[in-house]
Amino acid sequence: MVTDAGERLDKMLVTQLGDQLTRSQIQTLIKDGQVTVNGEAAKAGERLKGGETITVNVPPPKVDPTVEPEDIPLDIVYEDADFAVVNKPADLVVHPGSGNETGTLVNAILARYPEVAQISHAPKRRGIVHRLDKDTSGLILVAKNAVTMRRLMEQFQRRTVEKTYVALLERTPKTAVGRIEVPIARDPARRKQMTVARDGRPAISEFTVVEQFKDGKALVRVNLLTGRTHQIRVHMAFLGCPIVGDSLYGFRKQRLMDRHFLHAARLCFDHPRTGERLCFEAPLPPALETLLAQLRRQTPF
Repeated sequence: MVTDAGERLDKMLVTQLGDQLTRSQIQTLIKDGQVTVNGEAAKAGERLKGGETITVNVPPPKVDPTVEPEDIPLDIVYEDADFAVVNKPADLVVHPGSGNETGTLVNAILARYPEVAQISHAPKRRGIVHRLDKDTSGLILVAKNAVTMRRLMEQFQRRTVEKTYVALLERTPKTAVGRIEVPIARDPARRKQMTVARDGRPAISEFTVVEQFKDGKALVRVNLLTGRTHQIRVHMAFLGCPIVGDSLYGFRKQRLMDRHFLHAARLCFDHPRTGERLCFEAPLPPALETLLAQLRRQTPF
């Protein structure tokens, strides 16, 4: 529903949908009759009077299942014939998507493990059992064949996989130990973000404060009992203690680094073939350790 009168249709759509569609894509949709005003086809330069109902029909994107292997160095924590555990750096996107068709973890694993290309599940996410945000470093599990992929995904669905993260928060939580159990959904106003919503999907995080700093920040260890998109970032922001460096949910004017301070430090699961319980750990990257050292050197106010 339009509330502002006098604005051009195309400019209004760019304002509302600019984080999802380019200006040229919006112009093409209007030209192709995929945008209607009160049920009627519209023109890009049409002036809105206010109160109109605008409908935008965005056709599904064409899916290219081809992902080119790329020789990108990987920090392999463990590997065998069935899977690999990778210590992902903070600047590595997990799989190809809009604006990131190359240089991803999937491109790298296809070069290192050509057999992964035989997995038919989600062509652009071949081998990816679970995901980490681009700016989140740490442990991620990669399946090398379809059977392993299915068995590992089943463990995630049964919530038998233990996932422990380390995060630095802008503020110290009110309790040293806590459990956050609030549902999460896509933010209808900002489609790149998630939000706490009554009708969202169940999400559970448990945290323990590990260290407090003189400026009020706190280092916490977080166990994920579910795996929703941006779950820890949303839950910590919900507490009023967002993650340091988080440009979406945090204190944007107080960023201390070019990434957020969130690291997947420990991962435990059952071997998909033998059933043996396995646990792996990854130390904090040097940049995060350096920031902690700086905070520890601070003098009291």
